[in-house]
Amino acid sequence: MSVLCYNKGCGQRFDPDNNPEDGCTYHPGVPVFHDALKGWSCCKRRTTDFSDFLSIAGCTKGCHNNEKPPEPVKLEVKSSGEKKEPEDLKPRFDEYVIQAPKPLEFIQRPSSDEPLMELQKKVSLSLRQALEKLKLAETMEDIEVKIGTACKNGGCSKTFCGPESDEETCMYHVGVPIFHEGMKYWSCCRRKTSDFNTFLSQEGCSKGTHLWKNADGKKVVPCRLDWHQTGGQVTISIYAKNANPELCFVQANSTMVGISVIFEREKEFEQKISLWGVIDANKSFVNMMASKIEIILKKAEPMSWARLDLPPLPPSGTKENEDAVKESV
Repeated sequence: MSVLCYNKGCGQRFDPDNNPEDGCTYHPGVPVFHDALKGWSCCKRRTTDFSDFLSIAGCTKGCHNNEKPPEPVKLEVKSSGEKKEPEDLKPRFDEYVIQAPKPLEFIQRPSSDEPLMELQKKVSLSLRQALEKLKLAETMEDIEVKIGTACKNGGCSKTFCGPESDEETCMYHVGVPIFHEGMKYWSCCRRKTSDFNTFLSQEGCSKGTHLWKNADGKKVVPCRLDWHQTGGQVTISIYAKNANPELCFVQANSTMVGISVIFEREKEFEQKISLWGVIDANKSFVNMMASKIEIILKKAEPMSWARLDLPPLPPSGTKENEDAVKESV
C-alpha cells in the first residue's frame, strides 16, 4: 500500500517496500522569505511569485520519508493571561531562525501627469572623441547611393550592389529587438533564442523594398533596449552609437520616462516608459558613451521591481482592473 512522503518539496506517494536511495527529490533546508524573494536555504533559486516557489524542484536526492512531522505544541497560558513557552520549544543557540519580512509601508503612486524634468547628462571622453572624428570625416552626401551601402530596414543584411539591388525583395523586421533575461527576439515575430548569432541570422517576417537612405536625411529606427537593477537603482541601456548630446534628452517624473535620441547623424529613437515602480527624478541622471546611453534611475524605495514598465490597465470596472490598481500602489 502506498503512503505519503513528508520530505519538504516532495509530497508524492510511495511503496515502503520499494524505497530506493535516490527515489525522492526534496529540499533538506528551510523556506527563506526576504525582500519579496522566496526560496529554500539549501539552494540558490529565488522567485517573487509564491506559486513558483511551491513548484521549485528539490535539490537533494534520497529515500522517501513516511514520518509525519510533529504537530506544533500550543503554548501554556498562565492565570494572568500571559503565554508561556515550554522550555523544550525555545530555540537553541545553534538553530537557524528565519524572520518573515516586514510589510512595506503603503505608498500612494504619484500621478503620471506630474511635470517632467530633463535629467542631467554626463558625456564620456570616448563619445567626445568619436564625434570629433565624425566631424572631420563629414563631407557633402552624394545624391546617388554608394556601392556597399547597407539596407536600413531592421534585420536585413543586404548591401547595395547596383541598380539590380532595387529589384530584390527585402525581408525585414518591422518590430524592435528585445533582450531580456538572456533571451533575444524581435517584437514582431517573437522567435526567441539565447544565441546572439542565431538572433542576427533570423530572416525577416515582412516583405518590401530595400531602404538605402531616407529622403529627408533622418530615419526613426528601433534600438536595442535592456535594463537591470540593484537594490537602490534601475539602469536602462540604449545601444545607440555616437549619439549627439546636444540633440538628445531624457525627461522624467516619479513614474514616467521620455527618451529622445539622435545618433549616427540621421537616426532617431524615441520611447516613453510608464515605470513599474517609483523613482526620484532629482537624483537620476544619464551617462552618454560612444556605444550606448545609460539612464540611471534612483528608486524612491529600496525594493525589487518585477519588471521595467507598468502594463496597461484593463478596462475600468472589471475585476482585472481592480486587481491591477491594487498591485500598482
